[in-house]
Amino acid sequence: MKCNIEKLIKDRGLKKGFVAEKLEISPKQLRNYEIGESYIPMPKAYKLAKLLGVKVDDLYEEDTE
Repeated sequence: MKCNIEKLIKDRGLKKGFVAEKLEISPKQLRNYEIGESYIPMPKAYKLAKLLGVKVDDLYEEDTE
């Protein structure tokens, strides 16, 4: 699965520290989600999607390779 979180945050001009604070996680944990080190739990995924103005499905996409 390809993670779109970093791109979505950047496209909306948000600071990662702000997003991490809204999700009540550390910036390091947010980075782990972005690079696929760990997957975001569903409650936080819904909160992030709402913050970014997207659907939860938009946070990740299937690899086409």
